Amino acid sequence: MRKIYFIFILGMLLQGNLLHAQASTDLWVMDTEGKGGNLKLLTSTAKPLTNRPEYDNQPSFINDSELIFSAADDKGNNDLILYSFQTKKFTNLTQSLDRNEFSPSLTECGSYFSAVVVEPDGKQRLWLYPVTGDTPELLYEDIFPVGYYDWYDGKAALFVLGEPNSLVYVRGKGQVDFLDSDIGRTVKKRPSTPEISYLDRKNILETSQGKAFGIATINLKTGVKKNYGHAIPGSQDFIWIDKQYLLMAKGNEVFTKHIQESDWHSLGKIESSSHRGITRLAYSSDLNKLILVFNRN
Repeated sequence: MRKIYFIFILGMLLQGNLLHAQASTDLWVMDTEGKGGNLKLLTSTAKPLTNRPEYDNQPSFINDSELIFSAADDKGNNDLILYSFQTKKFTNLTQSLDRNEFSPSLTECGSYFSAVVVEPDGKQRLWLYPVTGDTPELLYEDIFPVGYYDWYDGKAALFVLGEPNSLVYVRGKGQVDFLDSDIGRTVKKRPSTPEISYLDRKNILETSQGKAFGIATINLKTGVKKNYGHAIPGSQDFIWIDKQYLLMAKGNEVFTKHIQESDWHSLGKIESSSHRGITRLAYSSDLNKLILVFNRN
């Protein structure tokens, strides 16, 4: 792993392209049974959690009863929203009129919500929002445009938009490790490991259904890269349901795969006349619930 010290100076033509393209999407919720390789989807329980023409997307569970996501108002401004499965209520965590907030998550320390923020001048950078409601803080001033990210050891692994897109890990002030290039939009820590996983667009498998990109990880302690098969052709969003099993979707169907297997196995298909095409997913083993991001017809 080579270390580089740099400032990302990218043109305004690149900034904002990643996050401004929004579809009309809703969050659906579905009950599950079992864990890991025994996970079952109770497809008959699938139903909308949100149901409106605006953008509700990028869900992330932050504890055993709450979900955070990005939502647009009728003017197209995106804020962070909290949903409680205990109270069944939605709460605005932010109401920022001069900026848009995307890809929310809870930091490992639990003291902040993090988000990719499209700032008034168009820069996309990673910000921290104290859970106490205090003033948010810009985290990495010189790294932009950030699209996606995840956390390890209190530091962020970042998808940085460019030609090609890059994956970097910020070890400290002025110390940024370049991990890989030409990656897809998913960046997820593999549970219970120091590995950051992502779509490797350089590793392509040609199939009868189209191109499938590789699923790779880099160990942030050793720098070792591993490959765990390929994504479903035409899909680019995956999550880990535990250390060994991955979850993806295509169309209205959800699939799982063990990291040592090459084939994806269907867990079920959701029937809907109003929504089609699952993209992002979020899973809670505590709640036994799966959140699906659906495109509206």
